[in-house]
Amino acid sequence: MLLDPVRLTQHVHGHLGWIAAAVLVHPAILLRDRKRRAHLAVGSATALATIAGAIGAWLYVAYRERLKQGIFMRSPAVGLLFERKEHLAFAAVVLAWAGAAAYFGAIEAKAELRETLRTIAFRAFVGSASLAVVVAVLGTIVSVFKSF
Repeated sequence: MLLDPVRLTQHVHGHLGWIAAAVLVHPAILLRDRKRRAHLAVGSATALATIAGAIGAWLYVAYRERLKQGIFMRSPAVGLLFERKEHLAFAAVVLAWAGAAAYFGAIEAKAELRETLRTIAFRAFVGSASLAVVVAVLGTIVSVFKSF
Protein backbone atom coordinates (compact mmCIF):
# COMPACT_ATOMS: atom_id res chain seq x y z
CA MET A 1 0.00 0.00 0.00
CA LEU A 2 1.41 3.36 -1.01
CA LEU A 3 1.52 6.19 1.47
CA ASP A 4 -0.68 9.08 0.37
CA PRO A 5 1.18 12.35 1.12
CA VAL A 6 -2.10 14.24 1.50
CA ARG A 7 -3.35 11.73 4.08
CA LEU A 8 -0.07 11.97 5.97
CA THR A 9 -0.21 15.77 5.85
CA GLN A 10 -3.80 15.67 7.11
CA HIS A 11 -2.70 13.64 10.13
CA VAL A 12 0.18 16.02 10.83
CA HIS A 13 -2.21 18.97 10.50
CA GLY A 14 -4.71 17.41 12.90
CA HIS A 15 -2.13 16.59 15.54
CA LEU A 16 -0.42 19.94 15.15
CA GLY A 17 -3.81 21.66 15.47
CA TRP A 18 -4.46 20.01 18.82
CA ILE A 19 -0.94 20.82 19.99
CA ALA A 20 -1.35 24.45 18.86
CA ALA A 21 -4.64 24.68 20.76
CA ALA A 22 -2.91 23.47 23.91
CA VAL A 23 0.15 25.67 23.41
CA LEU A 24 -2.03 28.78 22.87
CA VAL A 25 -3.40 28.33 26.38
CA HIS A 26 0.09 28.87 27.84
CA PRO A 27 0.53 32.57 26.96
CA ALA A 28 -3.10 33.17 27.96
CA ILE A 29 -2.29 31.86 31.43
CA LEU A 30 1.08 33.61 31.71
CA LEU A 31 -0.22 36.99 30.53
CA ARG A 32 -2.79 37.19 33.31
CA ASP A 33 0.07 38.86 35.16
CA ARG A 34 0.60 41.98 33.04
CA LYS A 35 4.23 42.27 34.12
CA ARG A 36 5.20 38.66 33.33
CA ARG A 37 7.77 38.04 30.60
CA ALA A 38 6.52 35.40 28.16
CA HIS A 39 8.59 35.88 25.02
CA LEU A 40 9.06 32.18 24.29
CA ALA A 41 5.44 31.23 25.06
CA VAL A 42 4.05 34.04 22.89
CA GLY A 43 6.45 33.41 20.00
CA SER A 44 6.16 29.63 19.95
CA ALA A 45 2.36 29.61 20.32
CA THR A 46 1.97 32.10 17.49
CA ALA A 47 4.40 30.19 15.28
CA LEU A 48 2.74 26.83 15.93
CA ALA A 49 -0.75 28.19 15.24
CA THR A 50 0.53 29.80 12.04
CA ILE A 51 2.17 26.59 10.84
CA ALA A 52 -0.97 24.55 11.57
CA GLY A 53 -3.05 27.13 9.71
CA ALA A 54 -0.70 27.19 6.74
CA ILE A 55 -0.81 23.40 6.44
CA GLY A 56 -4.60 23.57 6.61
CA ALA A 57 -4.69 26.17 3.85
CA TRP A 58 -2.46 23.94 1.72
CA LEU A 59 -4.74 20.95 2.35
CA TYR A 60 -7.86 22.86 1.36
CA VAL A 61 -7.28 22.32 -2.36
CA ALA A 62 -7.18 18.53 -1.94
CA TYR A 63 -10.17 18.67 0.40
CA ARG A 64 -12.18 20.63 -2.14
CA GLU A 65 -11.24 18.26 -4.98
CA ARG A 66 -11.50 14.93 -3.17
CA LEU A 67 -13.82 15.19 -0.17
CA LYS A 68 -16.05 18.24 -0.06
CA GLN A 69 -18.79 17.11 -2.43
CA GLY A 70 -19.05 13.67 -0.82
CA ILE A 71 -19.25 15.12 2.67
CA PHE A 72 -21.97 17.58 1.70
CA MET A 73 -23.94 14.86 -0.12
CA ARG A 74 -23.84 12.50 2.88
CA SER A 75 -24.24 15.13 5.59
CA PRO A 76 -24.63 18.84 4.85
CA ALA A 77 -24.35 19.53 8.58
CA VAL A 78 -20.86 18.02 8.75
CA GLY A 79 -19.87 19.88 5.59
CA LEU A 80 -20.98 23.13 7.17
CA LEU A 81 -19.03 22.28 10.33
CA PHE A 82 -15.90 22.05 8.22
CA GLU A 83 -16.62 25.36 6.51
CA ARG A 84 -17.16 27.00 9.91
CA LYS A 85 -13.95 25.39 11.19
CA GLU A 86 -11.97 27.16 8.46
CA HIS A 87 -13.31 30.58 9.44
CA LEU A 88 -12.72 30.02 13.14
CA ALA A 89 -9.19 28.74 12.46
CA PHE A 90 -8.40 31.90 10.52
CA ALA A 91 -9.70 33.99 13.43
CA ALA A 92 -7.60 31.98 15.91
CA VAL A 93 -4.42 32.63 13.91
CA VAL A 94 -5.24 36.33 13.49
CA LEU A 95 -5.88 36.68 17.23
CA ALA A 96 -2.59 34.94 18.01
CA TRP A 97 -0.76 37.40 15.76
CA ALA A 98 -2.65 40.34 17.30
CA GLY A 99 -1.70 39.09 20.76
CA ALA A 100 1.93 38.68 19.75
CA ALA A 101 2.01 42.16 18.19
CA ALA A 102 0.50 43.71 21.31
CA TYR A 103 2.81 41.77 23.62
CA PHE A 104 6.02 42.60 21.78
CA GLY A 105 4.82 46.17 21.11
CA ALA A 106 4.40 46.66 24.85
CA ILE A 107 8.11 46.10 25.43
CA GLU A 108 9.09 49.45 23.94
CA ALA A 109 5.83 51.28 24.71
CA LYS A 110 5.51 54.09 27.21
CA ALA A 111 4.30 53.08 30.65
CA GLU A 112 0.74 54.37 30.18
CA LEU A 113 0.32 52.35 26.96
CA ARG A 114 2.19 49.25 28.13
CA GLU A 115 -0.58 48.08 30.48
CA THR A 116 -3.20 48.44 27.74
CA LEU A 117 -1.12 46.52 25.21
CA ARG A 118 -0.47 43.72 27.70
CA THR A 119 -4.22 43.52 28.43
CA ILE A 120 -4.91 43.31 24.70
CA ALA A 121 -2.29 40.57 24.36
CA PHE A 122 -3.84 38.58 27.20
CA ARG A 123 -7.36 38.85 25.79
CA ALA A 124 -6.21 38.03 22.27
CA PHE A 125 -4.51 34.83 23.45
CA VAL A 126 -7.55 33.82 25.50
CA GLY A 127 -9.68 34.27 22.36
CA SER A 128 -7.18 32.49 20.15
CA ALA A 129 -6.86 29.53 22.51
CA SER A 130 -10.63 29.24 22.87
CA LEU A 131 -11.19 29.29 19.13
CA ALA A 132 -8.34 26.85 18.53
CA VAL A 133 -9.92 24.31 20.88
CA VAL A 134 -13.27 24.66 19.07
CA VAL A 135 -11.48 24.29 15.71
CA ALA A 136 -9.67 21.16 16.90
CA VAL A 137 -12.94 19.59 18.06
CA LEU A 138 -14.71 20.44 14.79
CA GLY A 139 -11.78 19.15 12.76
CA THR A 140 -11.84 15.87 14.67
CA ILE A 141 -15.58 15.48 14.09
CA VAL A 142 -15.17 16.02 10.35
CA SER A 143 -12.14 13.75 10.02
CA VAL A 144 -13.93 10.94 11.88
CA PHE A 145 -16.85 11.35 9.46
CA LYS A 146 -14.73 11.38 6.27
CA SER A 147 -10.99 11.51 5.72
CA PHE A 148 -8.44 11.19 2.95
